[in-house]
Amino acid sequence: MGRTYDLAIFDMDGTLTTNRSSWAYVHEWFGVDNEEAYRAFVNMEIDEREFMRRDIALWKTAKPDISRRDIIHIMRSLPLIDGIQETVAALQYAGIKCVICSGGIDIAAEMIVNEYGFDGYAADGLEIDEEGKLTGEGIIVVDLREKGVTTERLIEQYGSTKERTFAVGNSFTDISMFEACGMSIAFNPVDEYTEKAATHCVHSGNLSDILELVFVQVQDGV
Repeated sequence: MGRTYDLAIFDMDGTLTTNRSSWAYVHEWFGVDNEEAYRAFVNMEIDEREFMRRDIALWKTAKPDISRRDIIHIMRSLPLIDGIQETVAALQYAGIKCVICSGGIDIAAEMIVNEYGFDGYAADGLEIDEEGKLTGEGIIVVDLREKGVTTERLIEQYGSTKERTFAVGNSFTDISMFEACGMSIAFNPVDEYTEKAATHCVHSGNLSDILELVFVQVQDGV
């Protein structure tokens, strides 16, 4: 019996990382708090571009000349969930491509892709000047409120279909990604809305615990 899936799309922040956000990790590094901006974004008082702008402004208050190199240095210690290597290897062995779709920082996504052999990623960027310093602006690649749009683009880019793609995420921003895929897994969901929106739910400290769900689907021909 042939495999059911061609493509696996993973959220990064809170799914592949053990902390809630790569952006928040930089805040923690510099000892700043973006709770006010986060609440304003969740309450739709500001858009994503302004949200990013306020986050970067906080970093610049702590280090006015913050550069891309600084972010690379910080991201090298970003805490990751166990089991990424095994999960990607098992899926790819079964012919399933693995990509990241995240509103997190692209520097972190690129590091994870290179370290664990993902097939690609889509994540938000940081605008830098000619000297490599952050300008204070972000680059939106993945719209947090419409993550399904990027998901559909990735499905087309990697030659799959909705029915042959599954998604793994943990928060409300992943729900539109779930809706764009044939199967979805809420991995350590942060709220009941995300859990209810997913096909399956897994609470675990090891990402490879999703594999049983994926391959049971294959065996059953679902």
